[in-house]
Formats: sequence, structure tokens, C-alpha cells
Amino acid sequence: MNPLRQLTLDQLRQRTSMKWRYYPEDVLPVWVAEMDVPLAEPVARAITDAVTRGDTGYPAGTAYAEALAGFAKKRWDWEPAVERMAIVPDVMLGVVEMFRLVSHRDAPVVVNCPVYPPFYQFVESLGRSVVEAPLDATWRIDFAALEEAFVRAGRGAVYLLCNPQNPTGTVHTAAELSQVAELARRHGIRVVADEIHAPVTTSDFVPYLSVADDGLSLMSASKAWNLAGLKAALAIAGPAAADDLARLPEEVGHGASHVGVLAHTAAFRDGVGWLDALLDGLDDNRRLLTELLAEHLPAVRYTPAPGTYLAWLDCRELGLGDDPARTFLKQGKVALNSGIPFGTGGAGFVRMNLATSPEVLTEAVRRMAAGWNETSS
Repeated sequence: MNPLRQLTLDQLRQRTSMKWRYYPEDVLPVWVAEMDVPLAEPVARAITDAVTRGDTGYPAGTAYAEALAGFAKKRWDWEPAVERMAIVPDVMLGVVEMFRLVSHRDAPVVVNCPVYPPFYQFVESLGRSVVEAPLDATWRIDFAALEEAFVRAGRGAVYLLCNPQNPTGTVHTAAELSQVAELARRHGIRVVADEIHAPVTTSDFVPYLSVADDGLSLMSASKAWNLAGLKAALAIAGPAAADDLARLPEEVGHGASHVGVLAHTAAFRDGVGWLDALLDGLDDNRRLLTELLAEHLPAVRYTPAPGTYLAWLDCRELGLGDDPARTFLKQGKVALNSGIPFGTGGAGFVRMNLATSPEVLTEAVRRMAAGWNETSS
């Protein structure tokens, strides 16, 4: 059963998380990366069993790593070594710790823009600079731009790779990732890969560490099973980066939630059937969004992508300026992510969360069209 069709709008509005409480109740939220789904049954059972036992202490053991390794072997024909994994509180805090392990405190960080806004926020909060390497016109890695960014950043810098790419949904190929690894080695750049959306792909996902032995990756069940409120992630080292990960302070792992670790473990181990149903539902929603935009907002350009549950919409031809999300919110009462915080290339775009019901998606596009019509009339 499609998880995206199981909850009503009234049920969703009872939620107290950011997606449903940040804006007033008359606003329809299709923005932040929370999914409008019930928990997968194995995940819910793991949580309720822990509560029944009073099993709410500190995380321990390697069950999470073992579950991810088993999932990766079946899904991607890649089996990361459990001994080269470490629990971290979440992916972005894990990214910060990886930076500390492989670079000096002032080392710049290269990113492919437009990209997930916390890439900028976390880097800048560390007092480091961001060096942008814009994606090409088809939202793939522009290797000339990447090499130029590596040169500007200098040896000893870090490349924060988003794989799959957020917000565009691009899933990098093995050839592209191999070229990344070769270029990084040539320029003395360490690669840290944010692969949180890895399970949410409908094409062949390639883990960065399957082609590069000196990289570090962050993975989690958070996005694919809607577990953002249950903090836990895994840092993974390639064979040549094992010594780097071994220097991770023990206390970093204490920031993860034990109940979160149990939930994430159950997701990777027992939640694959639920995930497959979700992926089918997301494909249906991509097709539906294409049809809705063609009918109501034909000037908006959208290319369905195989990764993430996000849609990157080019609204520049609507004449709404650099921040069309502001108009959609004010005039249409629908909340989307503004493209501006995604960095260079984001102006005139919005990011839409497709992990909702077809009814909510239809209403969101209807509201967007109404808001645009009101502004342009």
C-alpha cells in the first residue's frame, strides 16, 4: 500500500513538527523534508517495544551498522565494513566531525550549487569559507567548474559532495564519481559525501565509497523512513580513510538517540517493503506533478529526477522575481522552499516536497496557479 495515500489532511494537521507548525493553519506546507506518511510498521514496532521495555538509555553495539551494511549489499551490491563505521548524532553534525578529522580548522569547503542550504550554514558556523562549483545546465557536475573550485580552495580543502543531489535529485554515475575521486586526489582535496537520500532513488545509486577508498560518507535512514526526529546516523570510511575515522572522539556517538538507533536499524533491516511502496508512490507523484504543471502553470519548467522526494521548479518565466516562493506563500497560501538559500543558481526557483498525497499535491499546484494569476492580473 502506498504510504503517501494513508493519511488525511486533518490527520496531518495534528502533527506538531516543523512542517505542520511553522506556518499558520491556512497555509498548505510542501516545503521542509518531512514526509506525510505513517511510520513503517517494523519501525513503529521497534520504538514501541523499546518503550515497553523501558529501553531508553545510551546507544551501544553495531546493529545499526550491520543493518546498513546488509541493506547496501542487497540494494547497491556494496557492503561497507562494519568496523569502518561510527554512530554520529545526525548527518550534518557528522559532516562537521569529518571536516575536523581530515582538514585544518580554516580549510575551505567546496560545494556544488544550488545545494542544500545547511551546507552553507554549517560551514560558515565553523568559521570556514564556501567555494562554489556550480552544476551544469542539466544539474550534473560540471568538472571544469569543479576543478577551478579545487584550485581556488587549495590543497587541504574539503569537497562536500551531495549524492543524490539536493535539491535537483540528480543521482551521480559511477563514472562521474570516479572522476571526482581522481580530481580530488590530484588537487589534494578530501571528499566527504552526504548520502542521506541514498535509499530514495529509483535509478542505480552508486555509493561514493564504492569507487573511492579514501573518502568519508554519512548515511542514515532519516530521510527514507521519515525519522528526522529520531536522531541517528552513521559515518563510514573507505579503507584508506579508516585511520581518520578512528580518531573520531568517542563522545560524538553519545549525541545519537538510542531509540533513534533502534528505529533506524529496524528501517534498514525490515523496512524495505515499505520503502519500495513509497518509491512507487513518489514516481506516481512525479508524473502527477508534470501533468498538473502542464495544465495550470505551463511556464514552470520541471524535469523529474530519480533521486530524493524533492522537485526543483524553475519559475523564472512567471515574472515573479528572484523569490517566487514569497508570492506563492502570500497570494496562494502554499509554502515551498525559496531557491535563494540554495546558493548560486537558486534565484527564481522553488523546491517542492513531493512526499505527500496526490490530493495535497494537486491542491498545492492549484494554489500556486491561483497566486500567480492574482499577481499577474
